[in-house]
Amino acid sequence: MCYNIKFSPPDITEEEIKEVSDTLRSGWITTGPKTALLEDKVAEFCNTSKAICLNSATACMELTLRLLGIGEGDEVITTAYTYTATCSVICHVGAKPILIDTALDSFEMDYEALSKAITEKTKAIIPVDLGGVICNYERIFNIVKEKSYLFCAKNEIQKCMGRIAVIADSAHAFGALYKGKSAGEIADFTSFSFHAVKNFTTAEGGAITWRTIKGIDDADIYSNLKLLSLHGQNKSAFEKAQKGSWEYDIISPAYKCNMTDIMAAIGLVQLKRYPGLLLRRKEIIEIYNEGLKDENIEVLDHYNTDKRSSGHLYMVRLNGKDVLERNRLICELSEKGIATNVHFKPLPMLTAYKNLGFDIKSFPNAYNMYKNEISLPLHTLLTNKEVEYVIKIFKECLYKL
Repeated sequence: MCYNIKFSPPDITEEEIKEVSDTLRSGWITTGPKTALLEDKVAEFCNTSKAICLNSATACMELTLRLLGIGEGDEVITTAYTYTATCSVICHVGAKPILIDTALDSFEMDYEALSKAITEKTKAIIPVDLGGVICNYERIFNIVKEKSYLFCAKNEIQKCMGRIAVIADSAHAFGALYKGKSAGEIADFTSFSFHAVKNFTTAEGGAITWRTIKGIDDADIYSNLKLLSLHGQNKSAFEKAQKGSWEYDIISPAYKCNMTDIMAAIGLVQLKRYPGLLLRRKEIIEIYNEGLKDENIEVLDHYNTDKRSSGHLYMVRLNGKDVLERNRLICELSEKGIATNVHFKPLPMLTAYKNLGFDIKSFPNAYNMYKNEISLPLHTLLTNKEVEYVIKIFKECLYKL
């Protein structure tokens, strides 16, 4: 049998199509009641007071930095092993990115190196929940607490926090758990991606959740994020459209990254289906794990006593193999109708970050994780037969390397 197995297509049903059609027929297609409803449901899902939905996780991270007043003269620490969005937002606000190598044989940043990198200029740390697995926030918060004597607040929200902010890049981890807590309620601020390739999608889009900060009203945080996302305008288009409510003010020359009701309509249905989607991902991961358990590989650990992943990526390391062998395997799998990917090319290997002075030679652990990593198809449209086919062909091609 010939298969054409895509890497990560969106799982869209007639129910999502119907909800979008309802939005199109409603006469209101930009930010409005459905976006507000999705925000309420995301907050409930993540066990937070509030959430705000925007047009991307990138916008979510950038607006979080801007809300915190982070910019020129500040430093923000993140991992070298991530997608550019995690770091580009630091550059967008004018702060200096500080990249940390991963720990040896780990996709998570080296926490010892993180501790050493903190200075009086450090205002935030952006850890990455890679593949849907929540990283060690207990360790991160302990480091932040230990280094609190270095922290110098620049504004009211920073004074209320009294320490470095921990901003989770949870683009992959919507629905993940760590010791009974949901992604979204663990870090100070959490950014999710609802892009088309993610477990939960609104086509494009994302959301910010946050923990309550003593001395700061959650409603004020929401209001300020809303202002930042809508040109600094104190009324949304929906509010202005109400009878006699055209008058508005511009509080600041801000940005434009709101979510639309068309996008939210998809999300409202996806959220109803999401528990089942997460369960199906777990089933697929377990089939992969069983089928590949005797191979000379290492796979990302999605489920243990402390963690329940969102099951976003099935990341495999080919022990003893290098970049050329990994790339040859990708080509051979493609010829057999199996699409794969690599997550990720470390930032110091990319032109933009080379131009900022980063050198991959300074990040040997990240490079070693990258050089033999391959991500196999993992999505809820896969059948068991297709998963078994991937396992069979993967083994055959692996033996030929």
